[in-house]
Amino acid sequence: MKNAVPAAAKPKKSVKERFWEQRYLFLLLLPSLVWVILICYAPMTGLYMAFINYTPKGNGYFADLASSQFVAFDWFQYFFSTDFLIIMRNTLATSLLTLLFSFPLPIILAICLNEVKSAGMKKFVQTASYLPYFISWVIAANIFITFLSADGVINHLLMAIGLTDEQILFFQKGPYFWWIIAIANAWKVLGYNAIIYLAAVSGISQDMYEAADVDGATRVQKIWYITLPALKPTIMVLLILAIGGVLNTGFEQQLLMANDSILNYSDVLDTYAYRYGLKNGMYSYGTAVGLFKSVVSFILVMGANSLSKKFDDDNTALF
Repeated sequence: MKNAVPAAAKPKKSVKERFWEQRYLFLLLLPSLVWVILICYAPMTGLYMAFINYTPKGNGYFADLASSQFVAFDWFQYFFSTDFLIIMRNTLATSLLTLLFSFPLPIILAICLNEVKSAGMKKFVQTASYLPYFISWVIAANIFITFLSADGVINHLLMAIGLTDEQILFFQKGPYFWWIIAIANAWKVLGYNAIIYLAAVSGISQDMYEAADVDGATRVQKIWYITLPALKPTIMVLLILAIGGVLNTGFEQQLLMANDSILNYSDVLDTYAYRYGLKNGMYSYGTAVGLFKSVVSFILVMGANSLSKKFDDDNTALF
């Protein structure tokens, strides 16, 4: 038998030809592309304010931006030499405590719900845990302030069981505020994050659980050797995102629940940039603080993603 002659390779089309063939797809993409440019990228011109001494003069935004004095990294140096340590302490303390609660709890809740046999009970718990996600921070903050006030439910409960003899002023003690914000953040996102893990659990083949039953595995063993390994890719992706957002401790919750007496503990990067940038009219300084936070968050995401690629054989990196 004669050797088959390979078919001649088709000539590769140029970019112009491929663009013309897909012109209608690009036309459909055009509105979204315009939206991204105008809403997401055009405002980034304001980042230049972090390197100038910007003062509105009434000549128009771009005219004032171009005529302002260039000061390079002076605003960053000013931030690092003044309130940097206090603000970073508050930001990291709040975010790490939030991560301590809000990361493992949804995993535990999803695994527990997966083990519940009653469909009605499962739906009730899902709805009850998911509901806080839709509650405005204005309402949520008032709930926590009411519960933790001097004559609130928590103080009455602590005194009733004998843990304290007098009322605790939770919102007058700075270190308590970090824990309050962390618990509030975890309470808000618990149900939402649990749904993500439940979706991953639902994709696990039931054959694996049936095989484990044949081998006599207990519920705990099935969770440890089947459920958790199957959740590993989802856990790693969400962990990378959580590490990248470690400086995003929130804004509304601090603004609504904090007071002047604990400002040294409640002030984080977002509220600090808002207070100086908008309330005090130091636009360039507020922009510099916000830019610093964005750059550090980007570095954290890239670093966590690189570590995931290096130490994880399952390729659970984000990108």
